Amino acid sequence: MEEALDWVSENQGIAALTWVALVFATAVFWFTTKGDSEAAVDFEVPLPKQLEDGWQGEVLREPSLKISGSSAVQCYCPATGQLLGVINPSTPDGIDRSIARAQEAQHTWALTTFSQRRKVLKTLLKYVLTHQDEIATAACLDSGKTRVDALFGELLVTAEKLKWTIDHGEKALKPSSRPTNLLMMYKSNSVVYEPLGVVAACVSWNYPFHNLIGPIISALFTGNAIIVKGSEQSAWCSVFFADIVKQALVACGHSAELVHAVTCWPTTAEHLTSHPGISHLTFIGSKPVAHHVCTSAAKSLTPVVVELGGKDAAIILDAPNGKSMARSELQRIESIIMRGVFQSAGQNCIGIERVVAMPLAYEYLLSVLPSRIRSLRLGNALASSDVDVGAQVSPANFGKLESLIAEAVAQGATLLAGGKRHIHPEYPQGHYFTPTLLANVTTDMRIAQEECFAPICLLMPASSPSDATTITNSTIYGLGCSIFGPASSPLQQVAAAVKTGMVAINDFAAYYAVQLPFGGVGGSGYGRFAGEEGLRGLCNAKSICVDRWPWGVKTAIPKGLDYPMRETAWEMGKGVVELGYGETAWRKVRGLKRMIGGM
Repeated sequence: MEEALDWVSENQGIAALTWVALVFATAVFWFTTKGDSEAAVDFEVPLPKQLEDGWQGEVLREPSLKISGSSAVQCYCPATGQLLGVINPSTPDGIDRSIARAQEAQHTWALTTFSQRRKVLKTLLKYVLTHQDEIATAACLDSGKTRVDALFGELLVTAEKLKWTIDHGEKALKPSSRPTNLLMMYKSNSVVYEPLGVVAACVSWNYPFHNLIGPIISALFTGNAIIVKGSEQSAWCSVFFADIVKQALVACGHSAELVHAVTCWPTTAEHLTSHPGISHLTFIGSKPVAHHVCTSAAKSLTPVVVELGGKDAAIILDAPNGKSMARSELQRIESIIMRGVFQSAGQNCIGIERVVAMPLAYEYLLSVLPSRIRSLRLGNALASSDVDVGAQVSPANFGKLESLIAEAVAQGATLLAGGKRHIHPEYPQGHYFTPTLLANVTTDMRIAQEECFAPICLLMPASSPSDATTITNSTIYGLGCSIFGPASSPLQQVAAAVKTGMVAINDFAAYYAVQLPFGGVGGSGYGRFAGEEGLRGLCNAKSICVDRWPWGVKTAIPKGLDYPMRETAWEMGKGVVELGYGETAWRKVRGLKRMIGGM
């Protein structure tokens, strides 16, 4: 026995190293096996002929979505007026068939593991990263934006959503344990997140790839199937983008019927939004249209998440001691404002529409912004690298924009750049609006209250942090907000006071790049997508309460409270309440006595 103990003592190091090696080998095997089972699969999608280099489609004399005598959607490039193709819109019968096929496919998809769903997302992520050029070009052709705007507004944010969901989605959807109480101490409580079935999303045209793919990512990972209605304005590229997801599913051994992209006119859209086969609806668009969508969805009591854009402000605070920020910091903020206002030609729901600045910051911005904005170059970024701002998707709003600008000037605003539509010498059929700067804008001007969704920067003076907050809160909108200032300024206090769904301090839209829940308040809508809340919102949050000890204590009705009731039932019932919720030990003891007395 002593010899054996001596051997163990002498060889403890070897035994420990052997144990560590076994644990390490097991871990490597587990992670390697897990990684292999989720490894991305290569696949290809036929590219539209319009993505070929030097694509030169017919230039429409009067670019329009509608074709005389036809119900088809005419797709064209807003930057040039070139015809992209014609899409036959979905009919009510077609929507019914799509939902039926999605329902059938979802029954099997709901049984998949998170590992299987991650594999699909990893496959999709690999394709996106490999085909950035093709995806960006398609988005640019159908929306008129620049390649750089597509890179950051379409590709980066989609890659972020895919990667976040791959890394953190399962954790967000794991069953969560919930607390119990004294009376129910023998119970164990939890919430599980189950797929709803077939969900739908009606998305806007300003980010045709990201807005289409984003809801699909969340729907698939939560075990749902999805019907996505894209805008008629971006119908051409939506076909290509939807095919990418379908082929990713097929490459991983799943049904392409889980995803359906439909294009239809507003009269048909109501058939989708009121359909009893839809379990949840996400709507991204304008406030007037949202009223119709919500009314339609109410017919089937379909829950809706509504994101309606905004009038986001960038608040620039001075230091409390009356000193200006360092010039390098002001230059950083200046450049962020330029990007925040003019990205995607201002067609950005969380773009900066108002710059609310305190005196020193206001004077600095007034000295640098006019020349920078006047120097911005308009054009078709697919044909030239010397383009800063792309086209508007449609000229339908140009008259209103010019009217709002002229009205503001008449009320005392100063027009320092732009202010009108632009006829491009090379692309006269394109839809361009000159980058605009209005200074001395006040809250009583209509342009400070209505969403422009255009390359228009409003410079609004504020006398103090509280004044800046009041100006920011003066509209019906409350989507996002940026707050800049030195560390000594009341950044957190202002962030708490602004009535918005999201705030980025000393940055612009950073919350979107880290998958925080996305949404607003007031006229900007309600509900949230993205992040944990976005995933859980596409699930049935099922509450489950079970006996903690199945072989032990169970709920039983005491004789004193059983039917037919005894005269002592009331006193005994009060005793139950006092025992369970008494604020003092004495009240709990009194409750117990009442219970015993009523038995």
